Amino acid sequence: MQLSKKKINRNLEKQIEEMLFGVLAEVKSPITEKQILDDLLTSAERTAVVKRLAIALYLDKGRNYEDVKNNLKVSSATIATVAENLGNPGYQELIRRIKAEDWATEWSDKIGKAVRRVLPV
Repeated sequence: MQLSKKKINRNLEKQIEEMLFGVLAEVKSPITEKQILDDLLTSAERTAVVKRLAIALYLDKGRNYEDVKNNLKVSSATIATVAENLGNPGYQELIRRIKAEDWATEWSDKIGKAVRRVLPV
């Protein structure tokens, strides 16, 4: 991933960021969100974002650096960068939402199994 060394006007950059974040906040469909991000990000950029999120989830579950490095094929430097930022609000919100979704799915499966045992189809 290569960034241009030419700087964009900071005010313009801020306005564009606000527009992007506003649009993403309003999008209700995961399919539409994926289409937007697929068009905005290169394959390498998407992979970098996905790996950072995976690192955060692994570290949150208490996995050690070596395990993270071997499973996700990332460098120790990348793991360290994510670890340094793991307490930031963005990472915390992502982790909280993923845990909530995992919990809901787990309990939905358990309830479904219990209902099927009581009311065989």
